[in-house]
Amino acid sequence: MKSVLLHVEDDDTLEPRLQAALAVARASGGHLSCLHVTPVSAYVAFDGFGGVFVMSEVVAALEDSASALRRKVEEHLAREDVSWDYEEVTADPAHAVMQRAALADILVSGRDGHRGAPAIKSAGLIGDLLQKVRIPILLPANDGSPPDMKGTALIAWDGSYEAANAVRQSLPLLKLAGDVRAIHIEKQDDGRFPSTALMEYLSRHDVSAELQLVARGSHSVGETIVDQARRIGAAYVVLGGYGHSRAGEAVFGGVTREFLKDSPITLILAH
Repeated sequence: MKSVLLHVEDDDTLEPRLQAALAVARASGGHLSCLHVTPVSAYVAFDGFGGVFVMSEVVAALEDSASALRRKVEEHLAREDVSWDYEEVTADPAHAVMQRAALADILVSGRDGHRGAPAIKSAGLIGDLLQKVRIPILLPANDGSPPDMKGTALIAWDGSYEAANAVRQSLPLLKLAGDVRAIHIEKQDDGRFPSTALMEYLSRHDVSAELQLVARGSHSVGETIVDQARRIGAAYVVLGGYGHSRAGEAVFGGVTREFLKDSPITLILAH
């Protein structure tokens, strides 16, 4: 993970995502690239007759806000021990982040919307990024604690293509982990042991891991993953995102939707 991309937003997750990005950059000896995107739509207003115009007061306020955010982040990074750069752009947020992610190894982002500026936050941005970027996305835990990238890693394994992508894309981090565990969750314990293909793949990459079959019982898959992560003291969980379509998850619920809304543990997701 030599190129860490941090999506900077002025919201309640700024500090946690900054600390998480620094943790990854330090552990891997990587470079941190900070990107702040102001949506074009934030500059545009509509009148009652369908006209579109730009208000000078809005422009000034957005520019002042972006400058204050940049100063805040740069003053913080100036005291850190990693190399970094900071970029500001005005564009569609999803497009701008995806464009920069093309030559990054991991994207660090957050869940919450902006304080007092809901228009800045694009609805479903994380979901869009998860489906379209080809690198893992790190989402910090709710409590904001930075993950110990050399601690215990937990892989939530279900044999899906998405889970396989998450494992493959997270290999550089898994190699840094002090301990790697994997769980395969079954609705009922039928006595069968899951495929060893994951263990074989990891071993070829010099990652020693332990696989455990876990019965879900009456809990949801998300709750079971969290329980197992807490039980072993996992620093983060690697899992595949949107194994079903987003429309299907919206209707029937889903692990990805559950975790994108709320998570007490740090997640590394890939689609």
